[in-house]
Amino acid sequence: MPEGPEPLDWTGKALECGACRFHDRLESGQCGLGWSCLNDRYAKRIERFFTLNPELADENLSHPHFETRVQAARTASVFRLPRLLADEDPAVRGMAVLRLPAAHAERLIRDPDRAVRIAVAHRLPPGQLLPMLQDRDGHVRLIVARRAEPGMLPMLCADPDPEVRAEVARRIAPACLDRFRTDPEPLVRRMAARRRPGLFVTDDDIRVRHAVAEEGGREELRRLVADPEEIIRETAIQRLAHMKE
Repeated sequence: MPEGPEPLDWTGKALECGACRFHDRLESGQCGLGWSCLNDRYAKRIERFFTLNPELADENLSHPHFETRVQAARTASVFRLPRLLADEDPAVRGMAVLRLPAAHAERLIRDPDRAVRIAVAHRLPPGQLLPMLQDRDGHVRLIVARRAEPGMLPMLCADPDPEVRAEVARRIAPACLDRFRTDPEPLVRRMAARRRPGLFVTDDDIRVRHAVAEEGGREELRRLVADPEEIIRETAIQRLAHMKE
């Protein structure tokens, strides 16, 4: 029984196994209408075809259907993939970036498609991510913040995306965390407070001060026993009690 949608090719036409140049593989079970076919528009069937017929990947890297090119690129020899960096479809370019040696990724550092640039951010060595610190897409910058060398992170302290700033606060050198004392996003300050609690004892946000109560030393905890919030007072008192044991 076919799984998924009706077996159709990428143009919406019915598939004809007899017209396919690989129809001789039907008998051996290496392909089949509705479950394994490189001309189907359904990605899972294309993927299964190349799983069963990996030796055919190289010769199908120019297939007219982009999904067939993507799935072929998963299996094809890496020596055949450089030309796909110029493919018209971003999914194909992204797959090529992920499979080729990292040196190739730099060619697409300014690709117009965010998915391709995300792939590039995953592939470039941490020391080569500097040009991507100013990428226009927040998710690209988030990946950069997760992978870049620590020395690059100060350049992202004022990033417009709070998720990026929170990642920077998680990784940056402790001496730089004072930059986040006035960050407008409490969750960014909370991340910084977990690493340098003393900077945030008087923060206006309960979530930030609670992080101080969870991570702070004796000095911070003694100041928090008089906090206006009960949960913070209780956390500080409990932790102080355990420290005395």
